[in-house]
Amino acid sequence: MYTIKEASARTGVGVSLIRAWERRYGVLEPARTPAGYRLYDDASIRTLLAMRSLVASGWTPSEAARAIGAGETQLADQPRAEGTSGSSGPGHRAQLIERFIAAAEAASTVETEAALDEMLAAGSYESVIDDLVLPAAAALGDAWAADRLSVAAEHAASEAVARRLAAVYQAAGVPRSTAVVVGLAPGARHELGTLGFAAALRRAGTGVLYLGQDVTVDGWLDATARTRARAAVIGAVTPGEADAAGPVIEALRSAGVSLIAIGGAGATDAVAQRFGVVRLPDRVVDAAGVVASAVRRRR
Repeated sequence: MYTIKEASARTGVGVSLIRAWERRYGVLEPARTPAGYRLYDDASIRTLLAMRSLVASGWTPSEAARAIGAGETQLADQPRAEGTSGSSGPGHRAQLIERFIAAAEAASTVETEAALDEMLAAGSYESVIDDLVLPAAAALGDAWAADRLSVAAEHAASEAVARRLAAVYQAAGVPRSTAVVVGLAPGARHELGTLGFAAALRRAGTGVLYLGQDVTVDGWLDATARTRARAAVIGAVTPGEADAAGPVIEALRSAGVSLIAIGGAGATDAVAQRFGVVRLPDRVVDAAGVVASAVRRRR
């Protein structure tokens, strides 16, 4: 039997999405511990994999649940290899993103949440974060600039994305020790890519403490001192956020943090060279791989 976090890790389906499929479609009936916690057997794992596969191929969740309940589809015996893409082509991804934007425009909480659920069901986290979830978040800003969304609608939808990414981060498990501290510099608030990176790094087996946005220099120093982390990653979406990372980098270096990296659209090669730090790849999964490998080499 598996806890909901273990079921999520084995299938690549987010914890919140597992709960949504249970609640909305009755596709699963997990057992319960005396304390009320869900427990999933191997049949449940196969059902989750089948749901993920069908939804990724273009079925709606309700259609997939009906087909599985009627025995019209074969359940997989084994989980897909980690990182295998379950999403369909660019056209389907574009449709999902437009559905998400339209839901945000209409201020429909139900449709916004459903669109995010479908995105995360389109494959493993690693296969959808860079090609679907983060592009959808970026499309919110484009829609706001085009006067499709109000500021409030854009913020509400962005917060919905942040909640999903935070759930993935938490579902990856609380590490016994922290190897890397991740966050944003003082004044920096564009956190979705950085949070997405932290979740990917934790799923890669590296102990991560995510600090969040607008972290003071003293906050960075306190976090690395208390955790004894020897690596830090700073997210920077804009040039201004990259400039704000300078004092953080200087302080961390003085405190003996041996690996300091910067990532995000504002983290250009020139910025990395100016600060003397590692510039991470643009894709968060690739960036997580770089940091995870560096941490393993330094152990």
